Amino acid sequence: MPLFLFAVSQAESVSISKAIISFLLIHFLIYPASNGYNSYIDRDEDSIGGIEKPPMPTEKLFYITVALDGLAIILAAFFISFLFAFCLALYIAASRAYSSRQIRLKKYAIPGFLIVAIFQGAFTYYMSAVGITGNALKLDKQALFVLLGCSFQIAGAYPLTQIYQHKQDLRDGVVTLSYRLGYRGTFIFTAIMFALCNTFYYLYFEGKNSGTVFFIIQMFFLPIVAYFCYWFYLVSKNVTNANFKNTMRMNWIAAICMNSCFFVLIIINHFL
Repeated sequence: MPLFLFAVSQAESVSISKAIISFLLIHFLIYPASNGYNSYIDRDEDSIGGIEKPPMPTEKLFYITVALDGLAIILAAFFISFLFAFCLALYIAASRAYSSRQIRLKKYAIPGFLIVAIFQGAFTYYMSAVGITGNALKLDKQALFVLLGCSFQIAGAYPLTQIYQHKQDLRDGVVTLSYRLGYRGTFIFTAIMFALCNTFYYLYFEGKNSGTVFFIIQMFFLPIVAYFCYWFYLVSKNVTNANFKNTMRMNWIAAICMNSCFFVLIIINHFL
């Protein structure tokens, strides 16, 4: 959702109807289907995502995910554009390649990391921009800066979501980037990724002569940085603090701050 709102805030012109439809298709069909398929394949017994004790999935879940994906592509082609439908299809294919037992990119630290950083970062922003406007995003220098910023943002968040699942992932034959980095290494890597994210956001807004907006973003990011540093301190003292509860707290703080930030940018750019 943050990157979708970011794309809305930066669009030169927004089709209200297309923005609403694309939001609904992405967040109520594509994302639930992706999460559902991953749950069906992994059959997690320990805490996963936002669920501490997930129920066992049935075969019905698989067919529901296929139906949701198919419906999203059809509606996207009919109401938005064939380009948007194609973007959704690519996102679905990447999601399946990440989770499926036949390809299973998630079990490889680097390929799994790259596909998430690209498709949940830059590609999600691009896909959202296409859905919002119905047209392709012009890939000039400024667009490349913002796309890189989005991917580095996800690249920073992704290892943190894995930090409490090392044992569970290893039981399933999945060697995550977080496991390879270790607990302290995961936090250091995340800090580097967020620094790069901020660098490209700065270049993007400076190139648009909107440097003030960049500093507004930093105000919303302060609570994220503060909790991140506090959590790093706790984990440095005792690795058991790299647990589900603290991971979810980090996720909620980041989601609230980033969604609020980009919602404010929508107001600034389109209503003031």
